[in-house]
Amino acid sequence: MYPHIPVLLHEALAYLEPARGGVYLDGTLGMGGHAEAVLRAGADTLIGLDRDPQALRIAGERLAPFVRKDSASASGAQTEETALPAGKQIWLRNSPFSAFEAVLKELAPDGVDGALLDLGVSSLQLDQAERGFSFLRDGPLDMRMSAEGPLAHSTPHAMELIETASFEELRKIIAEYGEEPMAAPIARAILQARNSGIAGTADLARIVAEAYPAKWRATARRHPATRTFQALRMAVNREIQELEAFLSHIAHWLKPGGRLVIISFHSLEDRLVKQAFRDGSATCICPKSLPRCVCNIKPVYRVLTRRPLTPSSEEIAANPRAGSAKLRAAERI
Repeated sequence: MYPHIPVLLHEALAYLEPARGGVYLDGTLGMGGHAEAVLRAGADTLIGLDRDPQALRIAGERLAPFVRKDSASASGAQTEETALPAGKQIWLRNSPFSAFEAVLKELAPDGVDGALLDLGVSSLQLDQAERGFSFLRDGPLDMRMSAEGPLAHSTPHAMELIETASFEELRKIIAEYGEEPMAAPIARAILQARNSGIAGTADLARIVAEAYPAKWRATARRHPATRTFQALRMAVNREIQELEAFLSHIAHWLKPGGRLVIISFHSLEDRLVKQAFRDGSATCICPKSLPRCVCNIKPVYRVLTRRPLTPSSEEIAANPRAGSAKLRAAERI
């Protein structure tokens, strides 16, 4: 089994409350760490989505002991006698979480009791050089979360993006998604280098680093390519657009009292979640100049986290990749 440490696990379970039983959606299944904990805690049905077929296969093996004996829903995994709380219903789908509505219309038309997103890139993807997510391991400039299967054909890889983007498009991607102050010189350096060809992730990391002033490189706390690689990955996988689509529809699929938990690793994502929860919990949107409320708006959320939860120092020490995680939760009214 591939090593996997789910981020903010105890906090996610505390807000999801799967001990109530019911149907839960994990929109970013990954290798199934959060899903396994949700099932162990008492959920009756788990619907898991992921764009990465490899992650789905690993999650299917991990969750197989929970599968109901008359169900073949966990990617055909076989159920064996086990001490685990078997008898669950598990459905796994190779799908982006933005397309959750089509899946729920089929599998949970009455809605779900809880939904979870754990955004960002997984350890499985980061640790495989051939996926092209990390500059620490030389590999092709791919960065697609769905690098195989039907979804792969609809997603351009990072090299295609670099080869076709204009200077302004590339600068904007690096500045907005990477929040990179050196976006313009980095974009210019990439465009100059692409004329002679960029060999792979290590070559791109070198190009980005050399675009930094020497004094910046000497004092930087992290590799100068960190933000650029993050930005390209987010652009390739349309991560912000995925989240916007999910947030605009998920409230209507939560049953009354249903919980939504979202773990993000990027300030743009956290702001989107914060705004969606704020808008969804608003009791009035009338201009302040009006003497009384005339909008008659009805809130759909009760926000459970006034401020985002972050990992403890102990969790970060055990799993450094959890360092930038933020968890927000809301309840459907």
